[in-house]
Amino acid sequence: MTDPLADIYKQIGSEQPFVRLVDAFYTGVETDELLRPMYPDDLTDARKHLFQFLVQRTGGPTTYSDNRGHPRMRGRHLPFRIGLLERNAWMHHMENALEATPEFGPHKAVMHAFFDDFSMFMINQPS
Repeated sequence: MTDPLADIYKQIGSEQPFVRLVDAFYTGVETDELLRPMYPDDLTDARKHLFQFLVQRTGGPTTYSDNRGHPRMRGRHLPFRIGLLERNAWMHHMENALEATPEFGPHKAVMHAFFDDFSMFMINQPS
């Protein structure tokens, strides 16, 4: 069984759409009253980490793991209170970012399914 997410980087052929996706996502987060307090004042590292993770997860270079080790995403997010409201806000901004990045159009269903599953897995608080 193949992982359709792992072929996206090769099909897109460039890191630039991933940069734009991450930028669009964080543009939404920057003004989100629920999510913004979860992030440090300077979003540089958060942007870099999300970019590297998404590139790696979609079949690109393994820079994320090379620099940070195994992703362990659930563990990395445990210090933050993530309930359904936070998850839904995160998904809202990621869906907007996907819409704003046309290169992901042919992959939107696969990316949406990944983000939906991923964000549900990050929930660590009751609703």
